[in-house]
Amino acid sequence: MLHLRVLCPAESTERALEVLRAHPGATHLVLFPGAAVDPAGDVIEADVAREATDEVLAALCALGLDRHGGITLEQIDTALSDSADRAEEAAPGQAADAVVWEELLARTGEESRLNATFVAFLTIACLLAAVGVVTDSAVTLVGAMVVGPEFGPLAALAVGLVRRRADLVRRAATALLVGFPVAIAAAAVLTWLGNQAGWLDARAISGDHEVDFVYQVGPWSLVVAVLAGAAGMLSMTSAKSAALVGVFISVTTVPAAGYIGVAAVLGQWDKVLASAGQLGVNLVGIVIAAAVVLLTRKQAAARTRPLTRG
Repeated sequence: MLHLRVLCPAESTERALEVLRAHPGATHLVLFPGAAVDPAGDVIEADVAREATDEVLAALCALGLDRHGGITLEQIDTALSDSADRAEEAAPGQAADAVVWEELLARTGEESRLNATFVAFLTIACLLAAVGVVTDSAVTLVGAMVVGPEFGPLAALAVGLVRRRADLVRRAATALLVGFPVAIAAAAVLTWLGNQAGWLDARAISGDHEVDFVYQVGPWSLVVAVLAGAAGMLSMTSAKSAALVGVFISVTTVPAAGYIGVAAVLGQWDKVLASAGQLGVNLVGIVIAAAVVLLTRKQAAARTRPLTRG
């Protein structure tokens, strides 16, 4: 369940209470008259079944409470209550299948912002990938995959496309279009410094190596990207974040970016192009799969609600 708190202007309190009383997925309703200071008004709290949250939020926003008051949500880890059990049973669908769109928009919106932290993590990930390439270390590449923060903007792109939010698409695209070139340039500088110091030469990526899969783009690259994108979005929409680690270490976005920097400095232009293709296939495959998952879940929710109301 999710804990809902509403800061509500006094003139809208009764209508907000009616919304929460009327929905079978809401319970543990509490009113604190006059408790809100800024913005001034009443405070309403309730526990809402996850599968009912989207409908409840839509009804509260229709009252203008997101503009003239405030609405917050928090995850409840444990709820020992027969009333809560009844609310979850009465709510449409299953909690694991429910998409709380406002929660998803807030989460992906935050993770898609271009800031120093995002660029730093992506740069460090690509530097690790460059080291993994020149040392032929698959373990180092896996570490780079885990560090890479690129799934946040990719998920935001999918959400923005499905919800037709141009601002979210623009913000996520900017993060990727700025972050990856900066990270690739950093990998190239590291490779150049290593080359100048005599630590490596073109033979470092010539011949057969364990990490050659990074630039070997093919049908399976797209298959893996699609599966990873689907798993990642399912994880985000069902609040099962543990699965995201598996997503991070199954796609070769960061390793491909790091390989571009290394191969460019060493003059291996065929591998630069192959790595760029690998990067593009993974990025596109993840976004498409994530968007399809969202559309599927959106349609499933639309079919469930009329049946429940009826």
